[in-house]
Amino acid sequence: MPRQFVEHLRNGQSVDEIFLLTEKQLRANRNGDLFLLVHLKDRTGEVHGLMWNVTEDSVAGFDTGDFVRVEGKVQLYQGALQTILTRVNAVSTAAIEMSDFEEDRSEASERQMARVDELLRNLGNQDLRELMICFLDDEPLIKAFTRAVAGVKIHHAFRGGLLEHVSTLMEAADQISKLYPFLDRDLLLAGVFLHDLGKVREISIEGSFSYTDEGQLLGHIVLILEELETKVSEFVDRTGREFDADLLLKLKHLVVSHHGSLETGSPRVPMTVEAVALHHLDNLDARINEAMNVINSDPNRQSAWTAFVPRLGRKFYKGRDSGPALTSSGNSEV
Repeated sequence: MPRQFVEHLRNGQSVDEIFLLTEKQLRANRNGDLFLLVHLKDRTGEVHGLMWNVTEDSVAGFDTGDFVRVEGKVQLYQGALQTILTRVNAVSTAAIEMSDFEEDRSEASERQMARVDELLRNLGNQDLRELMICFLDDEPLIKAFTRAVAGVKIHHAFRGGLLEHVSTLMEAADQISKLYPFLDRDLLLAGVFLHDLGKVREISIEGSFSYTDEGQLLGHIVLILEELETKVSEFVDRTGREFDADLLLKLKHLVVSHHGSLETGSPRVPMTVEAVALHHLDNLDARINEAMNVINSDPNRQSAWTAFVPRLGRKFYKGRDSGPALTSSGNSEV
């Protein structure tokens, strides 16, 4: 029997299929009875599932990150599709065809990494170029970088997503440096490459995506600053000279200010023109990717609108034509 992908689910349809469980919550209704709320995902999208009248023991056999076989029925509720579940059971990963849950991005990743490598190895500033080569020649780090995610859920939350995010930003930074010639192009490109590199250690990509212990305790900004100090020492050993102190200070500032405000996790707000540029480029790419992900993962394909997204405070207009779905990034996943 052909697989029941999320994008093919329709109102009134019965469901008996395996999905990745990306979120699990036990909630109580006004009478105090427990019900289960889950998010079920495959490579075509995500759909919410509800199971009524559960107990803690009855749903203890599976958790976020597990693959589960669900049975139930699709229902249209307030303009959005959901599944009313009658059974949920964990299944072994041995029974999983991973291509059902992840797109093959190997060709795109190879192309994106080649472009990142090209841009960094051709920086005009000798110190920055040699420092970036210290990163590029670290094979375990680069291998992890090409597989890492940029976020657990919100933007570029897929294996290879961090590379796609960074390569897109580097292309954008290269272009805006021509429009704003007072920007230090080399510094900006190096800052783009480094700004989220700590996510290689912050987020585990084994099974479902989750924060590591050091990711939760330190965060990707601290983690990349640690790595940067290590690579500066390697630079000194390779070149026999000290790295320019002022240049290093400005590079570190790009990393610590890229979230843009104290409220959003930046230890400092942007205080150089390159830091201002990096923050806004980073936010632009993340927000566009997030909006496209909401549109592409919406299971109600027949509606011109997505469901309302509480965290964004809006729904998105998909249009009324039958054109191709939006793709992730233009260079052919904060």
